[in-house]
Amino acid sequence: MERRLQAWIDDKPYHERYRFIPLAEISPNLQHAVVAAEDARFYQHHGFDWDEIQIAADEAMEGGRKRGASTITQQLVKNLLFGTSRSYLRKGAEFTLTPLAEFFLGKQRILELYLNVVEWGPGIYGADQACRAYGTTPRTIDRQQAARLAAILPAPLRRRPERMNHYSDLILERMRQMGW
Repeated sequence: MERRLQAWIDDKPYHERYRFIPLAEISPNLQHAVVAAEDARFYQHHGFDWDEIQIAADEAMEGGRKRGASTITQQLVKNLLFGTSRSYLRKGAEFTLTPLAEFFLGKQRILELYLNVVEWGPGIYGADQACRAYGTTPRTIDRQQAARLAAILPAPLRRRPERMNHYSDLILERMRQMGW
């Protein structure tokens, strides 16, 4: 809805593509690449990665670049309930809902929902449409393709090939380190 409204304001065409698919239809390559890219300790924490939060806070205090420390669960809560706007109020609500999502949904369902609602490009939502836009399917995507798609996630509306190449190499290395 938010993207559609912005397109209307900018007087640009907008076509949303979306199709929900079960986690079983999404290749482990894509699942692993997204976890490696977005939340490497996804299976170890309970909704918040306190180590990443501390690192991000330390970097901000030292005047370094600001970066997010949101987990996949936090991003899912944000995407499902709050949209992309930033505010302390939204963060507060997200903070209270994240543990509930972890408790009631569990890791596999959180990952399934996240892969199906996350934005992969203008009007492209979910792993199915992202894979199809890339010329493959969620079931058959290979490791390199999965890493390149996962590299889009931090900034899905600013797809830059040089960033995708560099970041996808880092994602592949993280996958290797994680035993994937």
